[in-house]
Amino acid sequence: MGQEEAPAGDDRPSAHRLARSALGARFRMLGNPVYPIRSNVRIDGFEFVISNWKGCDIIPNMSEIHPSAIIGKQVEIGVHNIIGPNAILEDGVKIGSHNKILAGAYLARGTEIGNYNTLHMHAVIGHEPQDLAYQGQETFAKIGSKNVIREFVTIHRGTKEGTATVIGDENFLMAYCHIAHNCHLGNNIIMVNQASLTGHCVVEDRAFLSGMTGFHQFTRIGTLAMVSALTAINKDIPPYVVCGGRPGVAQGINVVGMRRAGIGPQVRAEIKEAYKLLYRSGLNVSQAVDRIKNSLKSPEVAHMVEFIETSKRGILDGSGVDTISHRKNRSPFEAETAEELE
Repeated sequence: MGQEEAPAGDDRPSAHRLARSALGARFRMLGNPVYPIRSNVRIDGFEFVISNWKGCDIIPNMSEIHPSAIIGKQVEIGVHNIIGPNAILEDGVKIGSHNKILAGAYLARGTEIGNYNTLHMHAVIGHEPQDLAYQGQETFAKIGSKNVIREFVTIHRGTKEGTATVIGDENFLMAYCHIAHNCHLGNNIIMVNQASLTGHCVVEDRAFLSGMTGFHQFTRIGTLAMVSALTAINKDIPPYVVCGGRPGVAQGINVVGMRRAGIGPQVRAEIKEAYKLLYRSGLNVSQAVDRIKNSLKSPEVAHMVEFIETSKRGILDGSGVDTISHRKNRSPFEAETAEELE
């Protein structure tokens, strides 16, 4: 790589000019030009720490990186990011564009994030999994775009070589939530404070996990499922089902969530009928699924059937609490859910 000619009046050492030229070529090749305030550059066996250059006419669209942030080697940073005080990006981290990484956030090696995410103070992304079988293999945490990850959320990378913890787009993870190794989350999921997913859990789109909920390893949470606070889950939650308790049991369907998701009354009626067959008909699961497949044809119900048929842990039991006393004391939300089922 040729040495950059010094502008008139430029009295910087030639090594600095060479490093600047190398950085310009490096970030042009990435296709997402960014002008780093701070970067480690290795040229011909010599490492330079380049800080606070001014007057650069090579690299437009700078990201804002606080001087106290620690940026590792071979980190890839897109355009218009904000990286706050004392944030740490370990070696090889990749972030897209227009992200906000606030004070003290920690992105460990193997972390890749998309665009327009906000990581709040002291969130920890991609750290080593809490798994005794992990021995330092190269694994990943891959996060999509437009996610909000609040204070002290922990998201650990995968365990086995080459595996990843994966989070989709537009999720809202409130403070102190935990997502363990190899979990897979879809889109538009809400996890309320201290909701905790153990290893290999799968959460489908638009699920709602209330505060201080816990989930057994390999549990699956279906589309638009809703889990009430303090619930402990040890079986799969079918799509559209509301559940709660310790252990969690099915308590109805997520009527409000389905309406907000734009699911029309005809499809909601089919989902209601499927729920009745599963939990109120006296049929076992296999018998209920056969009846559902023969009589209900919407894509949403077909997804529900597929979810149940591919379950390895089995699905939640029914509540068995639909008594007169329960009806008198249930909340307005529970009453609306029950009304849809009757």
